[in-house]
Amino acid sequence: MVLLQFGIVVLRYVFGISFIFLNEGVLYLHSTLFMLGAGYTYLVNAHVRVDIFYARLSDRGKAKIDLFGHVLFLFPAMIVLLYWSWPTVRTSWAILEGPISVGGIPASFLLKSLIPGFCILILIQGLSALIRDLLRIKEAKS
Repeated sequence: MVLLQFGIVVLRYVFGISFIFLNEGVLYLHSTLFMLGAGYTYLVNAHVRVDIFYARLSDRGKAKIDLFGHVLFLFPAMIVLLYWSWPTVRTSWAILEGPISVGGIPASFLLKSLIPGFCILILIQGLSALIRDLLRIKEAKS
C-alpha cells in the first residue's frame, strides 16, 4: 500500500500523470487492512479503550466490564451492522457492481463484502473474549 501510494505521488508530481484505478487501489488496500485486521487488533487487546475506571479494577472487575460491553454494545452493534449491510452486499454481488469512479477498479462488490467480513470476524473474536471473561470471573471467585 505504501509503495502504491509512493508510485501515485511520483506519477502525479514528477510526470503529471494520474490514474483513478491506482488511487482506488490504495482505498481498497487500506479498507482491507483495517476491516480484516480489526479482529486481530481485538484479539491482542490493542483496540481503543476508555480507561477512566477500568485500569484501577481487579481482573474480575475488568472481566465484568468487558462482559457487559460485549453483551450490551459489541454483539448488538455487529449484528445490526451485518443485518443492514447484507442486502446491499448481496445486490452488489448480484450485479457485480462496477467501479466507484469512472476509470476505477471494477469491483465495488469486493469492497462492500469487507463489511460483513468485518462483522463476522469481530463477532467470532467477541465470542472468544466473552468466554475468556466468563472464565476470568469464575477463576476470580474461587
